[in-house]
Amino acid sequence: MPPQSLPTDPTHFAAEIDTGLDVETDVSVAATGGTGAEILLELVDDEGVTIGTGEKLWAHQQPGRLHRAFSVFLFDRQGRLLLQRRALGKYHSPGVWSNTCCGHPYPDEPPFVAAARRTAEELGVAPALLCEAGTVRYDLPDEASGLIEREWNHLFVGLVTAPVVPDPEEVDDFAFVTAQELRELREERPFSVWFETVFEAALPGIREIAGRDW
Repeated sequence: MPPQSLPTDPTHFAAEIDTGLDVETDVSVAATGGTGAEILLELVDDEGVTIGTGEKLWAHQQPGRLHRAFSVFLFDRQGRLLLQRRALGKYHSPGVWSNTCCGHPYPDEPPFVAAARRTAEELGVAPALLCEAGTVRYDLPDEASGLIEREWNHLFVGLVTAPVVPDPEEVDDFAFVTAQELRELREERPFSVWFETVFEAALPGIREIAGRDW
């Protein structure tokens, strides 16, 4: 059975967040704490409370420092998930497939704002709808790079209705896939070390958006 069609009026979602962004509007980079070569992340404790800041690469080097992150899963109106293949030039997990967008809020930047901002920066399209889907904490070493993901990750699901125009420095390729096509792709191609964890954690929200087939 194909994924259920998305509702034409998605305003019934209880966890809906209005991003305040038009789907045709570019989102500018408000690089709070991220000016120059140094990009700062929010460090958090085991309850997700901010305890300071740390440089991005340093936070991902062993043994790793727990920091705030976000993961986005956007679907089209046919219930297909937008995936991206990370650019080959990225220092972390280059050339692997992953969910629509992942990243880190700048210090003091709300996670949903960061999620909308970074989706627009990487894929050239802002979410038409963005909904909270919980949080997940994990410690995931990446054998390929020697780095580690120690993250308190804010999950978001939503809709995309405008054409995708990816930044080639961030995204090597993209695809809209059904649940079955995702299973087949995961058997054939490498995915990011965090994909399974964030996907499973976001599934209840994904099914609210894209149907029970997910």
